[in-house]
Amino acid sequence: MYDSAGEKEWERLERDVRGRVAFEVHRQFLSRYLRPGQHVLEIGAGPGRFTFVLAELGATVDVTDFSDVQLGLNRAHLEGSDAERAIASRSTLDICDTSRFADASFDAVVAYGGPLSYAFENAPDAMTGLLRILKPGGVLVASVMSLLGSWRYFLGGVVEETKLYGDDANDLVFDTGDMRHIGAGHVCQMFRSHEIVDLVHACGGEVLAMSASNWASLGDPELLSELQADPNQWARFVNKEVRACAEPGAVDGGTHLLFAARRRTAA
Repeated sequence: MYDSAGEKEWERLERDVRGRVAFEVHRQFLSRYLRPGQHVLEIGAGPGRFTFVLAELGATVDVTDFSDVQLGLNRAHLEGSDAERAIASRSTLDICDTSRFADASFDAVVAYGGPLSYAFENAPDAMTGLLRILKPGGVLVASVMSLLGSWRYFLGGVVEETKLYGDDANDLVFDTGDMRHIGAGHVCQMFRSHEIVDLVHACGGEVLAMSASNWASLGDPELLSELQADPNQWARFVNKEVRACAEPGAVDGGTHLLFAARRRTAA
């Protein structure tokens, strides 16, 4: 699946207005926790959309992905750019096994693109490993697929899947977030925000902040295009959208959940 995604992973955040808003929400959320000179592990880096952002923020980056194909695309996109100088290494990595890294190895770990949503039963081990390799005060910035936001946005598809797989299977997906119950083409684990808080806490961490991606921008695409045509209106809308996505009442309303977490300190 990761190999076959190919360039789609690069295009996903720029092919339409919603994707461009999502990119900005992700970028601004990440920029709150990164400082120049930090050593960052990027997991699920894909073709490099956020590798560029990390380089722009002044990080030194160890780039990893489960897929050799995605790593090759990452190299191809960054080759010859200023961002390539920020890359310390590229290697394959399964988010469920960070054992090759020593404790407290990184100032930050970034896992955008939802790699934790493919860990399934191994999510606790994955989360524990991510928190373990953070330096004291270091931050994990990650995203997962959002259950409630996806259910709302893809409701038409949900109805069609119910016809194919039955009400009981669909109810199980809604109750558990586990797409394996219907065997859909895109099989992943979706989360509610409180489940992420509980998972992080159970693994020895604490959630610092959460955000949806997107929220209002999941609405009328024609209206979004009109707003985008006016630079002033567009800048104002994106600013409001970033703020709205972080509101407690909105964090479950996007297709993805973003969160920042760190290891809990001893009392």
